[in-house]
Amino acid sequence: MTLVLLDTNTYLRLAKRIRPLLGVRFGQKDYVLTVLKDVEDEVRRSPKLRFNHPWFDEATLGAERDAKQVRLSEDEKRQLDSARSVLRAHVLAEVEVYTTGGRQPPSDTDCRVLALGQIREAIVVTDDLGMHRLAGDFELPIWHGWELLAKMRSAKKVDNDLIREIYDALERNGDLTATWREAKHTEFVKVFGPKR
Repeated sequence: MTLVLLDTNTYLRLAKRIRPLLGVRFGQKDYVLTVLKDVEDEVRRSPKLRFNHPWFDEATLGAERDAKQVRLSEDEKRQLDSARSVLRAHVLAEVEVYTTGGRQPPSDTDCRVLALGQIREAIVVTDDLGMHRLAGDFELPIWHGWELLAKMRSAKKVDNDLIREIYDALERNGDLTATWREAKHTEFVKVFGPKR
């Protein structure tokens, strides 16, 4: 089994339309998607995220998150805190690198997600370029959300119609990142055709 951790925005981009999303094995490497409790906490703390994603509190999604959440031993919790601390200190020491182009540096929650990826040897999925930079600095495996979607398509967990629906929703919500836009006519050329 290969654990795949979704950050908050990746979860929010996919969970409404791909059901069930968490805990289902797929692909040749037996990928299993999960989220940290921190993702739920981050959504609940943000009035903007709660407003933009009212479906987040649906009982079935809450039950799925609870059932498929990562459970940590006391030793893993200590390792997680230590690894998060190292990642966060690195961000704060190099803050100018993470704020170029108007970006926000990886948050404490972002560092925690990456730290869990490190101690559980999991792949982290995020579209946050700062997190990609931080993962690169520490040689941690990381994917963009569209890469996960492509792997799900290869494993026949999603079809072309669902990919079109996800892209349409992201465009309508103004949530289509540059990397998703680029992948639309490269990785998903069979779905959308070549760029015109």
